[in-house]
Formats: sequence, C-alpha cells, structure tokens
Amino acid sequence: MSKIYKLGIIGYGGMGNAHLVCINRREGARVKVKGVYDLNEARHEFARNNGLITYESREALLSDPEIDIVLVAATNDVHAEISIDALRHGKHVICEKPVTMSSAELEEVMAVAKETGKVFTIDQNRRTNKDFVLMKRCVEEGMIGKAYHIESRVEGSRGMPSGWRTLKHLGGGMMLDWGVHLIDQLMYMNKSAVTNVFCKMYKIDYPEVDDNFHLSLTFEDGLTAFIEVATNNYITKPRWYVLGTDGTLKINDWGCEGEIIRVVDKANVWEEEIFMTKAGPTKTMAPRHPDSVETIKLSEPMDVDDDLMVVYEQLVAAIEGAELTIKAEQALRVMKVMEAAFESAETGNAINCKI
Repeated sequence: MSKIYKLGIIGYGGMGNAHLVCINRREGARVKVKGVYDLNEARHEFARNNGLITYESREALLSDPEIDIVLVAATNDVHAEISIDALRHGKHVICEKPVTMSSAELEEVMAVAKETGKVFTIDQNRRTNKDFVLMKRCVEEGMIGKAYHIESRVEGSRGMPSGWRTLKHLGGGMMLDWGVHLIDQLMYMNKSAVTNVFCKMYKIDYPEVDDNFHLSLTFEDGLTAFIEVATNNYITKPRWYVLGTDGTLKINDWGCEGEIIRVVDKANVWEEEIFMTKAGPTKTMAPRHPDSVETIKLSEPMDVDDDLMVVYEQLVAAIEGAELTIKAEQALRVMKVMEAAFESAETGNAINCKI
C-alpha cells in the first residue's frame, strides 16, 4: 500500500485551514493533516473542532516523529526561520508564498535543504489556474502567431485585506501577496531571462505597503509583460490581454470567458481616401474588412486539475524519487525580480538585470 504522509501545519490562519479543506476533499489523498501549531489559542480551538491535535509549541510539532511534512503558513517574515527549523528536524517542507522575504534568505533555506537531503517546495499553486493554462496553451500553439506582449491583471474594489498584510515588517503588500503568483506564472511559461524591470507602487489606503502596483518586465527573447494588481478598481480590465504577430487574445475573467481575433488575410491595402471615424479623419483606426479576420471563442479547459493538491502530489512524488516540479531555484528568480521591482519603485528608475 502507498504510504500516507502525515502533515503538521505551522500557522493555522485562513490559508492553513484552506490547505486542510483541500486535503480533506481530495479522494485518495496521500497526505493527512495530523495537527497544528499557532500563536493564537483561538485557532487551536478551531483546529480541535476540526478533529486535529494541537501542539503547545513549534518545537513540539517538529519533534513529533509521526510528522513527515511541515506546511509553513505563518506570516511571511518567519517563513525562512521556520523552514530551516523544520528541515533540520528531518521534515520535508512546503512553504506558503512568498517563500521568504528576500533572495538571501531563500538561499539559506536552499543550502539547508541540500545539507539535510529533505525536499523543499513552495505553494505556487497558480500554475494550474485554468485561465493561465488556457492563455499559455493558446500562445504556445501559435494561435496568435508569435506573442510579443502579455498583460496580466488581478483587480478588486474592496481594498487590501486588513491585518498583518498591511504591515511591512510582516511581509505585507500586494507585491508579496499577488505579485509573486503573477510573476511566477510568466517566468514558468517563459524561461528567458528578465533583463529589465520597472515598477510603480501605490499606497492608497495603507502607509507602509503597496496596495496597488504596475510592473513592466522585459525578457531577453524580446517578450514584454505588464502586471497590474489593484485593490480599488471599480471597473475591471481583462484578466489576460496578449498581443501576437497574427492576432490578439483576451480572457476576461477567472471563468476563462474570452476570445481570440486572428488575422486570416494580411493583405494590407490602404485606400487613397482618408476614413472618417468618430475620432475624425484617420487611416490608422480604419476598420478591417470582416473577411480578413476570424474570431475564436475561448472556454474553460476541462482537462486541467486546478487544485492546491497538485502542489502536494508533486511533493510526494519528489519524496519518492521523482523530479520536483515547483523548485526553490524557480522561486529564487521570482524573488530577485520582486527585489528589482521594489528597487525600481523606490528609485523611480528602470532596473537593468539578467535574472
């Protein structure tokens, strides 16, 4: 019979419980949550109500010989410290994102993982989001020709969640909350080095951290990307907007509603006369002949397993000898891009790099 790995959760807040829910609903899951440790006694009571044991200290959880894997789901500022402690106690580790507060911290964790021989991975679960997979497939299949610009947005209108996310020393802000996911998606899709980073951060409601940002990336292969995370947009823009040499892709939302408009006749014959539009006389905005393009409606890819459990399954496979798919080396590149983004926002300058 296949081994069932027992999981201990350090930091049983909203995300810690979300992991429990996902594990419990997965038929045939090879991970089972045994218990939790949290600084807040109310969360311990909540855990006991969910049938879990609670530990009186982090050390008690890490010293439990039955615990095989530790989920680090505490505030961002202690991810590195707890991950190192868990690895040195002989546990495999899955760490919530952002994996650490800096690339230097992550390099320390990676060194300990190598030293102990334990598997260390990160909850970059957005790689299997259906909207992202749909966009990635369309681009890689050449449905819009060669893609040269990608726009990725996450927008809300209720402001940033309050609590620790508003505090800089705890690792708050939208770059570390959502930016890490959106950057990871693009760098997972395009392995070319990032050569230029420019970022504008906004502090609309909170003085310490970014609650909105605009990030521009240039890749060595020529692809450019624009990432926007906003918490006070009352009129939203498409989740994905991609320009290619032969067409344009738009995915409106997480439900994957969208379309591709692709050119089928590139003959570029300009009439001598200027075309009259609402903007006045123009050739640039003259409409295409309807027969020169085709519209392809997009829909949710039903074969995609968009579940947090994919992260656990690749961890279990790696423990048993397979290659890890969510690697610390990948997270290190993302962390370095975020560091360049913070530097750009601070200085007002674009940062040239090779990441």
